[in-house]
Amino acid sequence: MRLILLVSIWILSCSLSAQKPPKTPKTPETPPTDIAVDVPAPYDTSVNRKYKGIKKESHYIKMRDGVMIAIDVYLPKNLKEGEKIPVLVRQTRYWRAPQIRFPFNMFTNGLLGRMGNFITTFVENGYAIVNVDARGSGASFGERIHPWTEDEIKDGAEIIDWAISQSWCSGKVGSLGVSYGGTTAEFLATNKHPNLKAVALMFSLYDVYEDNAFPGGIHHHWFTENWGAANARMDENKLPENYKKAALFIKGVAPVKTKGGKKMKRQAVAEHGGNRNVHDGALTIDFRDDAPPGLTSVSSDVFSPHKFADLVEESGVAVYSYSGWMDGAYQNAAIKRYINAENPNNKLIIGPWEHGGGFNISPTTPSVAGFDHAAELIKFFDYHLKGIQNGLNEEAPVHYFTLGADKWQAADNWPPYGSMPMVFYLTEKGLWQLKPESPITKTIQSDGSTGTGDVSRWKSLNGKVKTAHVYHDWMEKSEHMLHFDSPALQKNVEFTGHALANIFISSSKKDATLFVYVQELAEDGTVTYITEGLLRASHRKISDEAIYKEIGPSRSHLKKDVLPVEPGEIMELEFDLVPASYMFKKGSKIRVSFAATDKDHFEILFPEGYDLNIHSTPQKPSYITLPVYPQSPVIGEQR
Repeated sequence: MRLILLVSIWILSCSLSAQKPPKTPKTPETPPTDIAVDVPAPYDTSVNRKYKGIKKESHYIKMRDGVMIAIDVYLPKNLKEGEKIPVLVRQTRYWRAPQIRFPFNMFTNGLLGRMGNFITTFVENGYAIVNVDARGSGASFGERIHPWTEDEIKDGAEIIDWAISQSWCSGKVGSLGVSYGGTTAEFLATNKHPNLKAVALMFSLYDVYEDNAFPGGIHHHWFTENWGAANARMDENKLPENYKKAALFIKGVAPVKTKGGKKMKRQAVAEHGGNRNVHDGALTIDFRDDAPPGLTSVSSDVFSPHKFADLVEESGVAVYSYSGWMDGAYQNAAIKRYINAENPNNKLIIGPWEHGGGFNISPTTPSVAGFDHAAELIKFFDYHLKGIQNGLNEEAPVHYFTLGADKWQAADNWPPYGSMPMVFYLTEKGLWQLKPESPITKTIQSDGSTGTGDVSRWKSLNGKVKTAHVYHDWMEKSEHMLHFDSPALQKNVEFTGHALANIFISSSKKDATLFVYVQELAEDGTVTYITEGLLRASHRKISDEAIYKEIGPSRSHLKKDVLPVEPGEIMELEFDLVPASYMFKKGSKIRVSFAATDKDHFEILFPEGYDLNIHSTPQKPSYITLPVYPQSPVIGEQR
């Protein structure tokens, strides 16, 4: 009976995509290919799993300014008096725990789904979990004028102070989280608290502007609108719109189990009425240094982790950057975080996952994820918080999964050593390794109808992808794009890293947006989406001094660096695509496609339509550069 009820809650809480993709088998005939074989080394958590069962406490902790923060504490049920264990702090703005309605609360302890399994596994492996409703959310008091406020960050340090004062705490503290919680863990390190030793930042951003809100300077309208609306409902103690059916089982955020806890929760929710909606602010800005009305000093950089990277480095905290190839552009965020730090204890992993890591999204072996995320994280924390010599320090610091080849690989840095640039020019013959012999101009008539669908890397960021079959309808969605195909490949060729686009364009309007897609065109005509890049033409200026180290051209997206676009003017757009690792098969072709809009995700500058022209000449050729292993020969002779 209990199992049936929990499954019902899970099913009803899942949103449905507008177009139903093929079902992902829960028990595939063959093991999921993302199960680690030797790299990264599997970790047997049963060796140190000496506890059984969980006991839970909940408390309000008063902050320095009197604001009360709601926390839950999970401890091993059979923890002996005087025994001390490390603590993991998890701060979230998505309710630390739901309040399950009667009679369903009789059949569950509230630890539902993957997060519940995570907490159970960690606690039974000898960790205390402190689960926190971040200031201005859940059952905590306070307001939120923007994400990750200075007060919220300071709260984290005081929560650590509280945790290390408890009789069960060893004094060693770590932090982890997914998405918003991952960024909160990163900001926690900026406090440079001496007891914080390691953080795992899962599926989280590094640069608020570039990684999510305005990739390429283009407003990620779908995300800010949906994320803002979902947060607004949760701040009113309501489930987001697409989780309405789950309201049959979930009453809202769980109150703190203390005298007057239900009343305090109502008071806290009332205070959340002062929270600002991020989408309202995003609608008022175009540039990195813009600020919403009434918050003149609050640009996105005020709450962007990249601006505080030096503090994280100074803290000495070991950082595990953790992402997946279809995790929006957050795999690039994880890469940027990793290459901008020098701590030898830092690690980077990019798997075949969507945002959250529930699915193995490899197009050749789609399945439920088989990788043991909990074990990988416990290996990391066991080494840094318990001092267990488990071989973590002997592993390569970088692990990544190559889609198509369906294998894990290890590297000493990013990008992996040994790649060679493979250049493809846009010509009348298609995607060619020789420069065009004569000028070509191809026109994309933008009417705002082109989009990339509902099962995408971008919608993954807001939890909308419930299948391993991402971009399952890509052939339909890309049908009316402008395509350039290479000759057939003579051998398998691995593309790993950041593709670069150098494209000459002109526009019939005073701006333009360019979307570039890399795909594999198989011998049977099947087209597989691999990655993409995008840029707003007026943001095309490349910075002389990068704001941080990154792969590919750097641009400031500051108002002072805008370059006007004159109708008919030919200009070069140079930018990197979202990184990927993919094995093209012998006999297939590399396809590069272009569009002027993505209506399903990004702002459409000119709803009335406009003409976007792609130019390529012998003197000024447009081209795409792919980092490949090996370099040549991979295609036949071209004439």
